Amino acid sequence: MKKLIVPLLFLFVFSCNTSAQKNSEAKQSFKISKTEAQWKAQLTDLEYYVLRKSGTEQRFSSPLNKNYKKGIYVCKACETPLFKSEHKYDSGSGWPSFDREIKGNIAFSTDYNLGYARTEEHCATCGSHLGHVFNDGPKETTGKRHCINGVALKFIPKK
Repeated sequence: MKKLIVPLLFLFVFSCNTSAQKNSEAKQSFKISKTEAQWKAQLTDLEYYVLRKSGTEQRFSSPLNKNYKKGIYVCKACETPLFKSEHKYDSGSGWPSFDREIKGNIAFSTDYNLGYARTEEHCATCGSHLGHVFNDGPKETTGKRHCINGVALKFIPKK
């Protein structure tokens, strides 16, 4: 029995979150490319953790979660426009949520970090991790919920 448990445990631990999967974004080229040292110098510790290490901020911690002003949400790392305020809604998830992205400005990949497939979102310009998209959004619009870390965004109010 022990002989079976050890290989199964090894398989489970390494099959869901391999370094090749983590580094798949690194192999993709982006218009803006910086060294890890340059990103660390530009971003706060939390921004670096979320944007460059695919981390997640704590639920309900972002002031952008309850921001309902008119404007545009851009990538915190490179200021690429990502979401329009008219597509933001309160999903109750604790993170800023949108029913659609600005087409062409977000790249998608598959994330297995929790042991199952999720659609991960990255800035198409710099590759920064933003969050994930789910199929449980508003049925009357797109049915999508782009669940985005507020720390990954910068809000620019409409003038």
